[in-house]
Amino acid sequence: MPTLLQITGLSKSYGARSILHDADFMVADRQKIGVIGRNGAGKSTLFKIIVGEEDCDDGKIQVPEGTKIGYLTQHSEYSENETVIDYLMRSSDKPDWECAKLAGSFQIKNERLTTKVVSLAGGYQMRVKLIAMLLKDPNLLLLDEPTNYLDLSTQILLEKFLQNYSGAFMLISHDREFIKRTCKETLEIEHGKLTLYPRPIEEYLEYKEEQISLVEKHNVKIIREKKHLQKFVDRFGAKASKASQAQSKMKQIDRLKTIEVAHPLSTTRIKIPKVEEKKGIALDIEDLEIGYSDKSIAKGISLDIERGQRIAVVGDNGQGKTTFLKTIAGEIEALAGSYRWGHQINIGYYAQHIPAAMNSDESVQEYLKKVAPEDTSEQDIFEMAGNFLFKDEALKKKISVLSGGEKARLCLAKILLQKNQVILLDEPTNHLDFETVEALGQALQDSNVTILFVSHNRTFVELVANGIIEVKEGRIRRYLHNYEEYVYHLQKDIEDDLGLVDGPKNSKNEGGKELRIKLREGAKQLKSLEKSIGKLNDEKKELLEWFEQNYQEFSAEKTARLAQIEKQIPKKEEEWMELELELEVLKG
Repeated sequence: MPTLLQITGLSKSYGARSILHDADFMVADRQKIGVIGRNGAGKSTLFKIIVGEEDCDDGKIQVPEGTKIGYLTQHSEYSENETVIDYLMRSSDKPDWECAKLAGSFQIKNERLTTKVVSLAGGYQMRVKLIAMLLKDPNLLLLDEPTNYLDLSTQILLEKFLQNYSGAFMLISHDREFIKRTCKETLEIEHGKLTLYPRPIEEYLEYKEEQISLVEKHNVKIIREKKHLQKFVDRFGAKASKASQAQSKMKQIDRLKTIEVAHPLSTTRIKIPKVEEKKGIALDIEDLEIGYSDKSIAKGISLDIERGQRIAVVGDNGQGKTTFLKTIAGEIEALAGSYRWGHQINIGYYAQHIPAAMNSDESVQEYLKKVAPEDTSEQDIFEMAGNFLFKDEALKKKISVLSGGEKARLCLAKILLQKNQVILLDEPTNHLDFETVEALGQALQDSNVTILFVSHNRTFVELVANGIIEVKEGRIRRYLHNYEEYVYHLQKDIEDDLGLVDGPKNSKNEGGKELRIKLREGAKQLKSLEKSIGKLNDEKKELLEWFEQNYQEFSAEKTARLAQIEKQIPKKEEEWMELELELEVLKG
């Protein structure tokens, strides 16, 4: 296969900090490479050096004559008043019909072509940038975090495109699932070196663990042998009769060398403080309407969230996920209806605009000490800061000089330190490497905090969510199946739109499989509802018994809880009946 890119002896430093050191790397035609490494390892720097946006300190970047590089970043290149078709024609020098044809494969058709790019939701803007890049006919794509801010529909479209792309690409992503589904090889940037492994990410990480384990075992064996020889030298070195043997042993010790292991990147483990265990409803929503003074986004929202649930809020960009979180966080007023948080609930809220608004002369360490609860130990503060890459000198940095990504990480550290009973998170993973994403997901899964979150990172959602709320076409309601099922149906819809479905025979088989999955998931949901109804009835019985035995006492908390339960039981029973009817229809 022809070589598209050759890197030799590449070095790059920022002051005393070495990012890349004497690194070598080559990309051949049709290679599909996932680029991984911790934040600050040099992934984006490598891409910028390749396209000439940054200079290297030393080394060579050779781009053969036949290579055409397409570089996709988060930056916008369109003007404020430019329509989609005008921007595509200007940036590519291609006729309108050719631009429209390619745009159609990314579901940008008809009136969307004449819409101003800036008025489109983030996912559609990324589609437009991708189309503009592809119209230039590149054969090597450099994709730097293309899934940031993309809704799941757009991610699946991009995934399908990359799976069928005939050229080569290098992809940086913090979503392990996206890398798994699109990349056949893995490039890790670590300690200034580039390591290419010709297999997918899961196999590379497994191989890496095995290699480290082998090196450690070798070193243990060498150290043990050195100690054994040293004992002989110490015991007999002074005796003339054993002097020659002792000298021989000393030479053996000198020849025994351990294999140097570059300091391994520490595995992030995030610990979220436990909150007091309580039963009951965390959030009760009645006929809520959300939106802004000039526009209603969704209405007729009636939901209840039990304490300890971890709910993913899913749906395409522009449908109202962020507006919903902002409303229940108290950031914006509801247009109609009501919502009520449970008794003694503190709420931690993370959104993209919050870190950007931080402006303080406090250091990172001072800030975290100030916002942490009084009983938080200094060790806990340091550990949480370290989880989000604030260690040593970084702890002394003033907030005013932090980058947007650093402020976002600091904001997350603050929220996790505080003992909030509820955490609301709007795209929390956008500035994290995938190790930290997964550590955060595991920590949230293990916590007893109530969580409502928006994320399009599939790995993160699968780790955290035990319930789903879908935002779609002006409605917000429970999705009765699990996240895997939600992704499956979304993917099938997109494949249908793109004409990627198989013939009638396979369609029939798929239909049967889909029906079986629906029935199985429906049965699980029925069981879950029955269990929930049973728990509510048991709690109601306990409360009524308490009132009987303590008829002379009054408890506002127990009275309010009983009223809540009496509202919740009919809701759950109605949900059960609707699902039972739906399953009967499916069974035919």
